[in-house]
Parts: sequence; structure tokens; C-alpha cells
Amino acid sequence: MSEVNISASAVKELREQTGIGMMDCKKALVEANGDFDKAIELLRLRGQKMSEKRADRDAKEGVVIAMVSADNKKGIVVRLSCETDFVSKNEDFINLTKDIAKIALDTFPADLDTLQQQQMKGVPLQTIVAEQVAKIGEKIEIADYQKIEAPLVTSYIHMGNKAGVLVGLNLNDEKYIDAGRDVAMQVAAMKPVALDKDDVSQDIINKEIEIGKEIARNEGKAEEMLEKIAIGKLNKFFKDNTLLNQIFVKDGKISVAEYLKSKNPELTAIGFRHIKLG
Repeated sequence: MSEVNISASAVKELREQTGIGMMDCKKALVEANGDFDKAIELLRLRGQKMSEKRADRDAKEGVVIAMVSADNKKGIVVRLSCETDFVSKNEDFINLTKDIAKIALDTFPADLDTLQQQQMKGVPLQTIVAEQVAKIGEKIEIADYQKIEAPLVTSYIHMGNKAGVLVGLNLNDEKYIDAGRDVAMQVAAMKPVALDKDDVSQDIINKEIEIGKEIARNEGKAEEMLEKIAIGKLNKFFKDNTLLNQIFVKDGKISVAEYLKSKNPELTAIGFRHIKLG
């Protein structure tokens, strides 16, 4: 089939289905001799190749979406990244992120690689994203995915889809959703490294002890006092950087753990997830 036999209506239909520019759609139809399905496959292959070419580009902008299941027992947070703020504010890009998040919540995959293989309208998400690269001309990727299960899961989306937080609480009662959201906002604002001091990795602990010793040494403290001083600084680190021990930002006089106990003496957070741009 020659190029003159490619109708404008066929090009328009392919454009509407893929979102890719008219000229690229026409070229794909010409190359596919008018075969619509083959033209779609060619466009996908070009998107994958463009993804590979742009793999080294920075994609620090994007959209983060957090979602919770209808029974409030499962939550996911997903980040779809792009190169520019302009693209991240595009309604189609935001809606694509929401669609990916819905699939993630419905399928609840174990990890990011498994999420990439989930399907949207019969097409793997990895391929869908590659098509967006061809359509938009930027590096686009599902950059992060996290999930949580708990008796009660709450969510918070911060700064116009720039960050998403999930918090799991130990008591299954909808009256604690607002408290959970308050704690999720705390996570977004204060960026704790762990839930409690027992959850801080040994690598971080070792690093903080060494930093504490070095600071004390530079202040002229005696060598035999360095360990004790460093442990004191480590305890302050735990207070400032673990969620349950942080000062609750909406009060300033109590810790997050104390805030939750004010709602119910048994109420506490048992986990959180935090994804942000950058």
C-alpha cells in the first residue's frame, strides 16, 4: 500500500487511540502498509527505543499518588516521574498516574518490577509508559511504588502531588482516620527515617555515633567522654527522626505517640510509607 492510500481518518483514529502526533501516526501506518494493529506496535517499539535513549536523563519531576482500599486496610503510593514541571502538571499525565495507582491498589503487587508487568487494557504498564515517552518526548518512568497493610490505613497527598504518605494504625475504627491523616501530614513535613528507635538501621546508628564523636572531639572533649556524648546525641537523633518520638507538629508540646494515645490509650502507628519527588 502506498502512502496516498493512507486515509486522513485512519491517521486521526490512530492519533486518538495513542495520543501520538499526526505525522508519527501517518509514518507508522505507511510503514505498516495500513495495518492498524501493526502501526500501534511500531509506535510502541519506537517508544521503547526512545525510553532507552533517554534512560540517563534526570526525571525529578512528576506526580505522586497515594490511595487506600475501600475497607481502609490496604494502601499504595506510586510515583510517575518525568523531566519537566510542565509535563507533571498536564491533566493527562496526572490521570495516567491515578490509573496506575488504581491498578496497583487492585492488584497489590509485591514490588515495583511486578507492578510494571500489570496490565492496563491488556497492555503491560511498562509498555504504556514507553508509549508516553513517544507521545511526550521526555523520560517517563514508574520510579517508585510502596504498599502497606494494617488494621487501618490512612493517606495524605502533599503539595499538589509532590509527595504521598501512607500510615498504618493498629486499631480498625474509622473514627481514627483523621488522627492517621494528621500523622501522615507529620511524615510529609518532618520526614522521619523510621517508625521508632528500634526500627532505625544499624548503619544509620553507627554513622550517627561517629558523627557525634567527631563533633565532640572537635569541641575539645576528652577522648574517654566521646562515646557517652555520642550516645546522648544519638538519643536526640532518635527523638528528632523517628516518627513516634517526634514532637507533634500540630501541637508542639507532645510527641506523635502521645497524640495518638490521646485518642485511645491503645492507639499507635505500626508503619508508614513516604514517596516524594526528587
